[in-house]
Amino acid sequence: MSKFVEQRICIKFCLRNQFSAADTLRMVQKAFGDEAMSKKNVYKWYSEFQAGRERVEDEERPGRPSTSTDEAHVQQIKDLVLKNRRLTIRDLADEVGISKGSANTILKDVLGLKRVKSRLVPKTLNFLEKRRRVEVCETMLSDYQGVMKRIITGDETWIYAYDPETTDQSSEYRAKREPRPKKSRQSRSKIKVMLTVFFDYRGVVHYEFLPTGQTVNKEYYLNVMRRLRNAIRLKRPELWKDNSWFLHHDNAPSHTALVIRDHFAKNSTHIVPQPPYSPDLAPCDFWLFTKLKRPLRGHRFYTIEEIQAAAKTELKAIPESDYNQCFEDWKIRWHKCIASGGDYFEGDEIDLEE
Repeated sequence: MSKFVEQRICIKFCLRNQFSAADTLRMVQKAFGDEAMSKKNVYKWYSEFQAGRERVEDEERPGRPSTSTDEAHVQQIKDLVLKNRRLTIRDLADEVGISKGSANTILKDVLGLKRVKSRLVPKTLNFLEKRRRVEVCETMLSDYQGVMKRIITGDETWIYAYDPETTDQSSEYRAKREPRPKKSRQSRSKIKVMLTVFFDYRGVVHYEFLPTGQTVNKEYYLNVMRRLRNAIRLKRPELWKDNSWFLHHDNAPSHTALVIRDHFAKNSTHIVPQPPYSPDLAPCDFWLFTKLKRPLRGHRFYTIEEIQAAAKTELKAIPESDYNQCFEDWKIRWHKCIASGGDYFEGDEIDLEE
């Protein structure tokens, strides 16, 4: 009996005993270890048995049987990939002596593998930094999940007079034999303006642009905090009335200076924790700034005033529903951070149901 057929029998057994697909996957992985089927295939067979399939063997196919994807070739491909994960499909096909199509089928359909690029991260986190990220996320889930609509979060970012389009933005549909679109290499302009913005579940509470020649130091940020308080008084009177709002910002030196902390203590401002080196857990970084800047990319502005006007227009065009969704996504990110042991998780497939 092939090991794949054996695992299919186990999946069918788990279904009959009313185990969930996630529990079935865990049991198969525990029982078969490195020989276990991929998550995709376990879920596929679970669904087929759920739909009424009884047969655990592959369906017979017309024509000459393929010998390129038999167990011997699968094991050879698996051994090669375990030794060097950067081998190309051509390398694997040449080494094993099968076609590229067969090698691709083994990799994707049998072994459940796909080729992914490395993702740039702010830094390599040590175990203390990972633990801090987990602790903060656990605190957020236990202490702040019920008061999300009272959290006001903010940060600063540069808006450029010219920022090149992303590769995705410049892509376009072409027919098979049409030449690919071409563009010259370009870089960001030196003309730029800094935007500071604070928002909550409903939308923008306060924003302002850094005056020319000014730097973001503790004195400037103290004045920003005073203007933010005034904006909350005018735009969120229900939060201002009983001082029930929470402030979330990162750990930049200007945000944590003694004069700033004294200001918060004097006004009884509650600060929401933010772990260091964690833009993936800061709403401005993982959502707002990307959404704000994307429509501006590829456009050239000639004055500071033009940059400010365009940024204001895009900021005001973001609907309230998008802010709602951002805060819901923030919660999901806390769970993902905990599930990944505090490591960076963007781009990883994390099943939060397990």
